[in-house]
Amino acid sequence: MDTERWSTLSLLLDELLEMEPAARDRRLAEITLADASLGEELRRLIALEDERPDFLAESVVNASLFAPQPGQSIGPYKLERPLGEGGMGQVWLALRADGLYHRRVALKLLRPGLGDAGLRQRFTRERQILARLGHAHIARLLDAGVSADGQPYLALDYVQGEPITQYAQQLKLSIPARLKLFLQVCAAVSHAHANLVVHRDLKPSNILVTSAGEVCLLDFGIAKLLDEAPGDATEITGTGTRAFTLYYAAPEQLRHGVITTMTDVYSLGVVLYELLVGRKPYDPARSTDAAWEEAILGADPVRPSQAAYRHARDAGDPHPRRRSHELAGDLDNILLKALAKAPEDRYVSVEALAQDLRRHLDGEPVLARPQSLGYRAAKFARRNSVALGVGATISALVVAALGFMAWQTERALQEAGRAQAMQDFVIALFENTEQANGDGGLDARTLLDAGVRRADTELRGQPQARAELLGLIARLRQGLGDDRQALELLDRQSELLGGLPGDAPARLGVESAALRGR
Repeated sequence: MDTERWSTLSLLLDELLEMEPAARDRRLAEITLADASLGEELRRLIALEDERPDFLAESVVNASLFAPQPGQSIGPYKLERPLGEGGMGQVWLALRADGLYHRRVALKLLRPGLGDAGLRQRFTRERQILARLGHAHIARLLDAGVSADGQPYLALDYVQGEPITQYAQQLKLSIPARLKLFLQVCAAVSHAHANLVVHRDLKPSNILVTSAGEVCLLDFGIAKLLDEAPGDATEITGTGTRAFTLYYAAPEQLRHGVITTMTDVYSLGVVLYELLVGRKPYDPARSTDAAWEEAILGADPVRPSQAAYRHARDAGDPHPRRRSHELAGDLDNILLKALAKAPEDRYVSVEALAQDLRRHLDGEPVLARPQSLGYRAAKFARRNSVALGVGATISALVVAALGFMAWQTERALQEAGRAQAMQDFVIALFENTEQANGDGGLDARTLLDAGVRRADTELRGQPQARAELLGLIARLRQGLGDDRQALELLDRQSELLGGLPGDAPARLGVESAALRGR
């Protein structure tokens, strides 16, 4: 039975079970007339439900009656060896052995020995979820069905790979390589979210990487459909044992709160932290479940750069600060934003997290840190070091001068509104000039000329901020060897200063005189 067939069967079965017996018989006759084999399969499943009214809610079989063994047949598949256990099922390596074709699959069976009344619904839900997902980095649902003795099964891609953290460690991947690998994970989770599915159990063992470097996301066994009616979802933590994994669970999962896509953002933050740092974000005094719960709910994550230093030092790395330096700044802030306790303080989506990681890889400003003028200017100059006219020297001059202006403005001007206006102006100048030039490049003089024109219009009502900016541009012009243009700008600045009261004009006048005397 292929995925499309099983999906059709499931929908029809749900429809029939909600009908009164007479209406059900009429509807079943219509289905059988159109498709005899489909009608027969539905009759068999309905008979099982009539025989055992709790068929769709109970655990499939008692553990004493069901113990899968190598060589046993489940539907058209022959079990070879166990691969592990997911949230509510055993997973076996199995071979399709009905003569139609030969293919090894990961065959998921309901885990024996659990009497939870919600397991069957969750198993059915996983089948429904997988049937609606189709992505290169998500294990595909190949087949689904029910064996002759009533055992439901899911046949999925058999993925030969390593957990993402082990893969990165074994290959000693660089930080950028790890981030690019993680972006594949983000793409898979974003696809699930676009189909209204939250995974809820993201962890390294559910994220395998093949020898070709391709990520595959597994185990949607406890995933939640966001479009379920409020009463439709089976509570997955009511068995006394957790269906999620504590170390990667978001605070709202521990509190039994509302599950959203930002729940997966948190879990991805833990996975990324472990991928980059080599350890988990919390360091409780005891390693009990209670201590971990307390840390997840109330403790601040250890700053990744600090944790990386300690981890490398404890592992005997002769250069423990190297990894710490790579994480400090952008990656510290990205991870801490993803790991925020309150969902509304995290990234609003996995795609937003991925975008910030791409911006970091591309040397662009990220959204997870305060957008200070010096930070944005440094990022801009780094991306355009060649285009800024005469190479690294001018880039350094631009960054240093803008950093000096930011320091000078914050220190000398106590009026926060004017300082903010200056910062917003220069940031907008950089961004708009960059967008206008596209890939065609730009030079420092073009950038500075654009700054003068924008100052004349956008800072017309703020003469002191305008004078500050003209002084900065004059200084940069002088650094480029454009003495005539620098003097013209200083003359314009003097006119503005003449109409300003207070100490600020005197200070700016001294700076202007110093520039003229060079």
